[in-house]
Amino acid sequence: MTIKLTGRIDSSNAAEIETKINEQIGNSTGEITLDAGELEYISSAGLRVILRLKKANSSTKVINCNSEVYEIFDMTGFTEMMDVSKAYRKLSIDGCEVIGEGTNGIVYRTDPDTIVKVYKNPDSLDEIHNERELARKAFVMGIPTAIPYDVVQVGDLYGSVFELLNAKSFAQLINDGVSVEELTKQSVDILKTMHSTFLKDGELPSKKREGVKWAKFDAEYLPEEIGTKLIKLFEEIPETNNIVHGDFHIENIMQQNGENLLIDMDTLSMGHPVFELAGIYAAYIGFSCVDKENASKFFGIKQEQANDIWKYTVKYYFDGKDEAFIENACKMVELICYSRLFRWMIRRGENATEEQKQLEEISRAYLIENVPKTEKLYF
Repeated sequence: MTIKLTGRIDSSNAAEIETKINEQIGNSTGEITLDAGELEYISSAGLRVILRLKKANSSTKVINCNSEVYEIFDMTGFTEMMDVSKAYRKLSIDGCEVIGEGTNGIVYRTDPDTIVKVYKNPDSLDEIHNERELARKAFVMGIPTAIPYDVVQVGDLYGSVFELLNAKSFAQLINDGVSVEELTKQSVDILKTMHSTFLKDGELPSKKREGVKWAKFDAEYLPEEIGTKLIKLFEEIPETNNIVHGDFHIENIMQQNGENLLIDMDTLSMGHPVFELAGIYAAYIGFSCVDKENASKFFGIKQEQANDIWKYTVKYYFDGKDEAFIENACKMVELICYSRLFRWMIRRGENATEEQKQLEEISRAYLIENVPKTEKLYF
């Protein structure tokens, strides 16, 4: 039940308002939401009304507070005892430059200082707050991360705002003529920083657990012996606590005054680095095996440049390893990539395009041919 609070609530009308609220609630035992969007002021008498509501119904929360009203709740300790949230600033993206797009959102530059990631899901507030906490965790752990400082409403959607003065994505820098090899080398430095950072058990979602789910899903659509071995290969990957970004590509790395910062932290998890590399391979190579325009559509670069990014990622990530090791590691990465792509394409069902159906068949054929030849999926 949502109840609107309006005007002023003080000692002159608190008792009357409390009576009206209780009449609205009646015998309801569900969640009570107090919408303070039109509330101008609340005194201690009004706060006591809300405190009694909270005691009667522990799920009571207050939303859409303006800055002044929120400060009253904050100063009096209410924000520590119940859910109290500010009204979201409204922001227009009309005419704004799109600087990146991913599965979950589109990133716009709203002015030289600011970018906003607008989430495609209209019910994304929990996701936004979760990403914010993940970004803070990564920042504290020493990962070069841009932390969103505000949540805004964009039409019917919500977005996270980042202060990134004149920052450009690596994709934009490539189009400006910056060396693909040099930028990839810098991106690998970030990868190595992340993958050499270890968390405590359970601090982030397990990438291995997610991978085993992919394999079990795929197994239902593969010959029995192939599916059984695929599950076994995933289950044998060690459960490690390395930080894994999960969506690491040139649209999610921003450069600001020579400093490189990661954005899009909602996929942050922990697990063996092989999962990260499989995601990178999928972004630059896997999706393009049918759609030759994939790199252009999603990154604004040529496919040859996407191929080079993968080539240089392998070169610098495995620097110092012999050729046999690197070749074997790349085969593991490819198999994990096509396991994931196979699942993605199958799940599209009747909505799959012809290209997606082709990618499904390519992924199936890859798994059938290579799973029997694979001994393990980790290095």
